[in-house]
Amino acid sequence: MSLLNLSIPQLVAVAALPMLFAIIVHEVAHGWVAKQLGDPTAAMLGRLTLNPLKHIDPVGTILVPVIMIATLGIAFGWAKPVPIDWRNLRNPKKDMVLVAAAGPASNLLMAIAWAIIAKIASIMPAELSYIAVPLTYMGTIGILLNTLLMVFNLIPLPPLDGGRVAVGLLPANLSYPLSRVEPYGIFIVLFLFMTGMLEKVIWPTIMLVSGLIRALVGL
Repeated sequence: MSLLNLSIPQLVAVAALPMLFAIIVHEVAHGWVAKQLGDPTAAMLGRLTLNPLKHIDPVGTILVPVIMIATLGIAFGWAKPVPIDWRNLRNPKKDMVLVAAAGPASNLLMAIAWAIIAKIASIMPAELSYIAVPLTYMGTIGILLNTLLMVFNLIPLPPLDGGRVAVGLLPANLSYPLSRVEPYGIFIVLFLFMTGMLEKVIWPTIMLVSGLIRALVGL
């Protein structure tokens, strides 16, 4: 089944749940791991919840995904970042690596979960097609979206998760200069996106990883 067969309202309907889970669980994962490592900030502010109202960013969670679906046929967005106070972590440099990696790791697990859902939908009897068809579309979107978020966030450029992982793993003479890029990182990403360079770098990886996930469950 191709997503190209769907109208814009249909695409929004089947993309809404995978989109919300992808960005909300990603942020909750950061806060949950931080709490295990000594920082209760996110928990104290009520952010360790799947309630979307606690995480919605009007631009990143609503406006950008709707515009992208309407123009590009794919949903992408973000939630309000979960607050992390690195000073509360028991081993700040090492623990920030784990906190940062938790988001992309959650997207990998969700991509696999959506693949399993799509596989189950594919073997449902014909009389349950009214359930199987939307689940198949949701699973397809869930795989692609979570893979996209995982790969994008693993770019080793602060403030992306991959950048924070790199800062935590690199020796001080390299991690400090990289950490100073953070205020400009988002502008670098926007430049790469607008020039098409970002797509050329990450899209082959997204296709490879999503293909491996689909193969894993026999899709």
